[in-house]
Amino acid sequence: MSGVPTAGGHPTGGLILVVEDDPLILEFLCEILQEEGFQVEPHVSADAAVVYLEEHAPEVGMLLTDITMPGTLNGADLANQFGDRWPDKPIMIMSGFETPDSSGVRHPVSFIKKPWAIGSLLDCVTSTFKPTRLN
Repeated sequence: MSGVPTAGGHPTGGLILVVEDDPLILEFLCEILQEEGFQVEPHVSADAAVVYLEEHAPEVGMLLTDITMPGTLNGADLANQFGDRWPDKPIMIMSGFETPDSSGVRHPVSFIKKPWAIGSLLDCVTSTFKPTRLN
């Protein structure tokens, strides 16, 4: 594993909720993160991610979402709900069209513009996401 703190072999709060409406990008993104030792939970819409969070929020350590996507909620809405409910958990946003400011995100976030380079993406994730270590 690449610097991901663990407790008994499992990252603590080490799950990254990955939300991207393009299935190919979602799959590629999750593969990249898993190869670096991160646990991921992929969703193709903000609506699906909200449903997942209702039951699994304690397991989620970070939100990584695109902004523009179909459905009732977009990524900015999801980031705002996530930040309102779990202000101590980091949020990373990616977009080729908007920025967190232009889309109305109210919380501090890390941002990476699409198309991203793999190295830049991983640098942004590792600087944003610091799972805690249980002793």
